[in-house]
Amino acid sequence: MKDTEEILKKVRKIEIKTRGLSKNIFAGEYHTAFKGRGMTFSEVREYQYGDDIRNIDWNVTARFNKPYIKVFEEEREMTMMLLVDVSASGEFGTTTQIKRDMLAEIAATIAFSAIQNNDKIGVIFFSDRIEKFIPPQKGKKHVLYIIRELLGFEPESKRTDIQGALQYLTNAIKKHCTAFLISDFISDDFSKSLVIANRKHDVVALQIYDKRERQLPSVGLIKLKDAENGTDLWVDTSDKRVRLAYEKNWSERQERLKQHFSQSGVNSISIATDEDYVKALIKLFKQRS
Repeated sequence: MKDTEEILKKVRKIEIKTRGLSKNIFAGEYHTAFKGRGMTFSEVREYQYGDDIRNIDWNVTARFNKPYIKVFEEEREMTMMLLVDVSASGEFGTTTQIKRDMLAEIAATIAFSAIQNNDKIGVIFFSDRIEKFIPPQKGKKHVLYIIRELLGFEPESKRTDIQGALQYLTNAIKKHCTAFLISDFISDDFSKSLVIANRKHDVVALQIYDKRERQLPSVGLIKLKDAENGTDLWVDTSDKRVRLAYEKNWSERQERLKQHFSQSGVNSISIATDEDYVKALIKLFKQRS
């Protein structure tokens, strides 16, 4: 664990910022975007003009020879899960903050939004293994514990396996939940496990990236290091063909990601570390409203 005093200062800072955001800006959007997704059966009553015919209970209708409708009510509380990528690529950053710091702020904002709506919130920290599982609970004390872990957790592994994290979610969380998968998505193919997880749960994908992953500056010969496997690579950034090939590789990878999310029915958004994540989250919430 990193220096405790430093962590506590950061926790307090993030608490003030994210609690304010979730209270003043996200409260309505969060409620509209995620409430009403979990509906429980309440009763059966006679059909009335204007009722949704998709809710007709055909068994009861046949028995009484007139149309009856199923009535549902909104579940009063929901379970939210954060699937947090703690692999080494999150330590990269060339602007105001590294990817992992932005990831922690976004996760904290969602966590505060959840407890303000009386929802439970839990976390799965993952690399190429499940590093830590915090079961869903309610309350401010629980959220502060989550934030402390988001800021100070040190994983055993540097690599990434999103497929394993999604499989763990599917198996570990029995009740339907909304799961925020927060990662840079630098990982092997996970499309099959994403489809399965999203059938059982409501998965939302948040990609955090640095602008230098999208585009290289022309600064001559530089040494790049893969944070996850430790390999070094010398790159001549002054060569325009190299820069264009780098951009093309990014664009193609992003296109594949978009296809995975679209085919799986998963809402997604990409946020750069120098971007305002508040606007990005509001846009995402409105997509779902």
